[in-house]
Amino acid sequence: RLYISYSCPYAQRVWILRNYKGLQDKIKLVPIDLKNRPSWYKEKVYPPNKVPSLEHNNQVKGESLDLIRYVDENFEGPSLLPDDPEKKLFAEELLSYVDTFTVAVTKSLKEKKISDADSAFDRIETFLSRFDDGPFFLGSFSLADVAYAPFIERYQAVFSALSDYDITSGRPKLAVWIEELNKIEGYKQTKIDPNEHIETFKKRI
Repeated sequence: RLYISYSCPYAQRVWILRNYKGLQDKIKLVPIDLKNRPSWYKEKVYPPNKVPSLEHNNQVKGESLDLIRYVDENFEGPSLLPDDPEKKLFAEELLSYVDTFTVAVTKSLKEKKISDADSAFDRIETFLSRFDDGPFFLGSFSLADVAYAPFIERYQAVFSALSDYDITSGRPKLAVWIEELNKIEGYKQTKIDPNEHIETFKKRI
């Protein structure tokens, strides 16, 4: 069982991976209302009381970046980490940077310092220029794309609505990345109305 909230970007990571690997029949989704968390979830399933968490083989694990690795390694379906040593190393760099990226961009929204977001998105553009054998971070779709997708989805909507700022302007690689991402069924099935993202961020900032 995968415990998620449909609006949580961290849970969306694992949800995307589950769908992409065709595990809909193997991993059941259990939605949790984060505004009214059931007591049984904390008491009997996952004491940290956060989502996502995954119940598998009589164990419960959490933390989205750990979970996407775990699902990729322990379930059938296409592997989302390449064998190529250079790409594997770059994947680790991308996964270790994603929290820095999200903190910087969210802070720039709160403080209305678009220049700080500029440099963060420019770095994403640079990352996407590393390999030229496909539109994604490692060329083909990988755990790195899964890790960034929920956040870039939200930032595109929120920056456009609240700051009149197009995150793809002057960043052709990012524009293509978003376009190609939206062709992936496993990702598309996890998307929610952009207006919900905008309202969520309005409350946060």
